[in-house]
Parts: sequence; structure tokens; C-alpha cells
Amino acid sequence: MDYEIHSKTRIGHIHLTVSNLDNSLSFYRDLLGFQVTARFGKNAVFLSSGDYHHHIALNTWNGENATPPPKGHTGLYHFAIVYPNREELAKIFRSIWEKNFPIEGASDHGVSESIYLRDPDGNGVELYCDRPVEEWPKDEDGNLVMITKSLDVPNLLSELDRI
Repeated sequence: MDYEIHSKTRIGHIHLTVSNLDNSLSFYRDLLGFQVTARFGKNAVFLSSGDYHHHIALNTWNGENATPPPKGHTGLYHFAIVYPNREELAKIFRSIWEKNFPIEGASDHGVSESIYLRDPDGNGVELYCDRPVEEWPKDEDGNLVMITKSLDVPNLLSELDRI
């Protein structure tokens, strides 16, 4: 390898082409709780948590009602939104559940706990929080071992009993 990326490098935001700005805004703002930071006419909106310029940008520049790529083609599998702790992940899970929004899956990956949804355009959205690094499972050689098993949802929601 000629170049190794700096360990502090991170992914800053995602920009999605959507078919209906209002539907997508309802998902990202009203369901997931992001705040609008900027609008560009009727065709684009930028959203963030906190005071960052934007974590998610949505646009209809390809036209209202643009179609997603057909199944079996390359493209976005999912993107992930990292929550700072289990309590915050439990809060968003409860909120989504109470709104009867479809949850596609809930997994324990050993290093993290995740909830999976689809946005109005079918994009995969993972909501997750990491476990402390010292709890990450490793094999006898010290290599990270990622797993996929069912998330213990009652245990996650027990975080809310501590509030």
C-alpha cells in the first residue's frame, strides 16, 4: 500500500438524491430528529444534529419522482448514523417504534448495536452506537471479530429506566 489514510479521518456527510423532498424531510427531520440548517429553493435541504453545517443533504435535482436504481445494481447499501451512547439509541428506537415506523432489523455486531430502517426512497439507514473499544470481541490473534446476532431490544430499552 502506497498511502495509508490518517486515523483521525472520518466521513462528514451524505448527500442523497430523493424523489420527494417533503417525504424525505419528514423522515430525516420529523422521525429521526435532524434540524434543517439550510434550504436551496424548493429542490434541496441540508440537515444536521447540533451546530454542524450539515450531516445529511437531500435534493431533487434529478427531478421530482426520480426513480431509484433497480435491485441487482450497484449503489448505496446503507449509511450509518452513530449515536453517542446506548441511552440515545434506546430513545430513537422507542420513538420510531411508537410512531409505528417499519424497522427492518435490529442487530448486535459485537462492536456495536444497530437498528435498520429504509428512508422513503429505499435507502438503507443504520442507527447505531459503538460499544467501548475495550469490549470489542477479538480472536486469539487479536483480530477484531464482528458478529451479527439479534439485538436484545428489552436490554437496550432498559437504558431508559435509568433516566
